[in-house]
Amino acid sequence: MFNFKKSAFLAAALSIALSTQTSAEVFKGETAGVGDPVHTMFVAFANQAGKKDITVQVNAGQTLTKSMLKGAKGEIDFFSSVPSLVNLMAGQKRMYEKIAEAPELSKNLRSIVGFKAGAYHPVTLSGSGIEKWEDLKGKTVFTGPPAGSASATSEALIKIITGYEAGKDYQAVRLSWGEGYAALSDNKIDMMVRPAEIGSANIEQFGLSGEFRVLSIPDEARDSEAMKGLFGRPGRGMASFDGSVYKGQLTEGDITALGFFQFVGTHSGVNDDIVYEATKSFWENIEEVQATAFFLKEVTKETAFTSINVPLHPGALRYYDEAGFDVPDALRP
Repeated sequence: MFNFKKSAFLAAALSIALSTQTSAEVFKGETAGVGDPVHTMFVAFANQAGKKDITVQVNAGQTLTKSMLKGAKGEIDFFSSVPSLVNLMAGQKRMYEKIAEAPELSKNLRSIVGFKAGAYHPVTLSGSGIEKWEDLKGKTVFTGPPAGSASATSEALIKIITGYEAGKDYQAVRLSWGEGYAALSDNKIDMMVRPAEIGSANIEQFGLSGEFRVLSIPDEARDSEAMKGLFGRPGRGMASFDGSVYKGQLTEGDITALGFFQFVGTHSGVNDDIVYEATKSFWENIEEVQATAFFLKEVTKETAFTSINVPLHPGALRYYDEAGFDVPDALRP
């Protein structure tokens, strides 16, 4: 009897220990740097997941091209995702061209929630000599990080508007996002093209000690077939905002810009219940999420699947079906 009771006690203790160990599991997450809209959104998602005792360890300041690949391999669990990169991975193109397994790995990508992240801001300080796009001739322009997709998009935008080619008509500089901000502040470059949320504090900083200009896409370029093609790429679209949203910004009236959209992603190997609870907690606390940043007010039931181009994770889909979301058929696994 004593041995039986002792064995039962040990079994119960082991069960409790295993339960505690499971609930204490830490999930790896990667996103962009602090101040980036995708960082803000990802941290908001992770914070809400934490209310369900789902701990997402956020590793910020990462290159999203690499994060998506690590996610597809199952090396991390949650990550900020870029729709345009999905097609590049699936097609083994550009930064994925030397990765033979990239097309197969892309099939492991799953989505949770999409959102409008912001717009590309072509920023130049007053005194740079740049007041219109044509003034970029012979200038130095920060277009994005070396390994990301933003630099190629920025250079494509400049070429469509001006016909200028990087390395020939102007010098394209590729640095980390933080180095790009610092280079413009120190007048080491003439212009910075930066994807950022509309109303970004990082962009606003240039108006706190002086004046700056955000170049608007001209009407004739906006209506061109080439620009429509750029707007039509996955995760892209046209955006418009009032230039007065930034103190010290010199372009008057509405600014037409290249908008960008992203989504919070995961992979097919993450437990369905984990993703279900994280998704449910996110939407149950959506008012708190929306209060985190101005641009997150646009994250609503109607915009939940904005620009998502990979299937939803089954756990997320379960919540959306239960909550009555209108899920596109293309996103059902």
